[in-house]
Amino acid sequence: MAADGPNSAHVAAYREQTVEIALGPKGAFENGNVGILTRRVPAERVISALPPKDRNRKPPKTPRTPRVIELLRKALEWQALLQSGQVHNQAEIARREGITRARVTQVMSLLRLAPEIQQHILSTPDAVRRPAITERALRPITQIPQTNDQLRAFRQLLMFPDAIRPSVCGITR
Repeated sequence: MAADGPNSAHVAAYREQTVEIALGPKGAFENGNVGILTRRVPAERVISALPPKDRNRKPPKTPRTPRVIELLRKALEWQALLQSGQVHNQAEIARREGITRARVTQVMSLLRLAPEIQQHILSTPDAVRRPAITERALRPITQIPQTNDQLRAFRQLLMFPDAIRPSVCGITR
């Protein structure tokens, strides 16, 4: 969109842009203190009234399924494969998944949690922030044989997520 000016000089095309601005302190726009600024800008240039920090803001994070939920679902899936005979042992699961046998054992240990705890974990909503319950925090609870003691330790984990220790769960090393 350029035109030739005098002496065949190349002249850029401009357009007028009108911007309403608030004159005065915050809230002045609502009071009617509005000024009008008119300026000429090159036609191909896009002008935004938003400051750069607002224009380039990252989109909000989308909620994700907590990893502990994915791991518990995976453990339930592996248990079904073992019970159906589609896989013979945990070593075969490890080969299929491309992980170590020790990791399969860790994930499968989530099945030792009381059914109430498993249900609570599976019903946890997706989260944007760090989840309150992690698989690592649940490991000591899986070592507790009694359901009531597991539930007590789990309630304590929910109340104080960063304070869970094997000794809190009644496990001594």
